[in-house]
Order: sequence, then C-alpha cells, then structure tokens
Amino acid sequence: MIARLRILVCGAFAFVFILAAMSGAAFAQRQGGEPGQFDYYVLSLSWAPSFCVTARGAARAQECGRRAGFVVHGLWPQFDNGGFPENCQVPPPRLDRRIVSATLDLMPATRLIYHEWDTHGTCSGLEQHDYFDLIRKARGAVTIPPQFDGPQQSEQASPADVLDAFVKANPGLAPDDIVVACDRSRLSEVRICLTRELGFRSCGAAARGACRADSIVIPPVRGR
Repeated sequence: MIARLRILVCGAFAFVFILAAMSGAAFAQRQGGEPGQFDYYVLSLSWAPSFCVTARGAARAQECGRRAGFVVHGLWPQFDNGGFPENCQVPPPRLDRRIVSATLDLMPATRLIYHEWDTHGTCSGLEQHDYFDLIRKARGAVTIPPQFDGPQQSEQASPADVLDAFVKANPGLAPDDIVVACDRSRLSEVRICLTRELGFRSCGAAARGACRADSIVIPPVRGR
C-alpha cells in the first residue's frame, strides 16, 4: 500500500513538472513574439571598417576580406514602445542555402545571414524569400552619402554630422528617422526606421541607442 502510494505521489509530481515545463515553453515562445506582430522595421547598416579594426579569426576572414563600407546588418521588426520580438519560431525553419548565396552581396558573412533569419526574420511573418527580398528593397530605398563611398583615410566627425549627411542624401528622411550608433570611439552603425511598407518614419523609443560621443572616428575602407 505504501509503495503504491509512493508511485502515485511520484506520478503526480511528474505530471505537475511536465505541465510546468509546457507552460514555461509556451511562456518563452510568447516572450519571443508572434510572427508578423510588430509595428515597424529598423534597417541596420554597419560600418564594416570599424568592425574589421577589432575582428579576429574566422569573423575577420569572412567579413573583412572584401572592400566594403556600409553593409546590411539586418532588418529588425520593432515595437513602438522600444522593445522588439526575437526568435519567434523555435526551432527556426532552415534557411535555403540559395538565399544565403544570393544575399552575400548585401550581408558579408553566411553566419550573419543565418543569424538574422533565425533571430529577426522569423518574426517578420514572411516566407524566407519574401523576407530577404524585403531586405534588398529596404537597402535600395536608402542612399549612402557620397562621403562614405570608400574613404581612403580615417576621419573624425560628430554623430550629428553623420546624421545630417544621410538626411541630405535621402529626401523625406527626417532627423528623427535615423539613429547613429558608435562603439567606443568609432562609428559602428546607422539605423534607419521604416514603416512596414518601407517608408521613412520616426524611430521613437529606439533612438535610445544613439551615440552620445561628441566626436567619433570613421575608419577608412580597406580590402580588395
């Protein structure tokens, strides 16, 4: 009788544990976000020369072997409150290698492309081909200012100078629609906020990530 009671108690605890695990998994999935449920996009353009100053090993070999200035870091779904969904499908659908190959002209490394799909693309609510087509359209909607077209020597500028250059080069882009980010003393990224239809829009709470430095270094473009 006692042995049977122990079995029943252990079984009850196991059942409760399974329910808790299932509930936790569901909560984690909700925390990740629901595909297609977001307010706008951020197009992140990384200044590759800054990354290559400190990159080492495989990352440097993959991302710094070619001549590049601004490259696409990602197209990120965002919420108006400043938050963002991530990893909306776990495990994520395996990305087609043909898409990866076709995207290397925009994004410099295969590992980055896979990461962006798994982390951000799965939250877009789009199929793989449609998401990467949208990345290409978003990049095509932004004109890079001429002073960032392959500078041959290091330059100093304020974040406001970088922002103003993009605003002047892109009709309809307002100062509130762009965020200039820095890593220590160097320009790291320019983030442009876009509607779901790829029109320029205010970054709102996402502007909290703006560079606060008075002056930043813009390393020159190198490579073949």
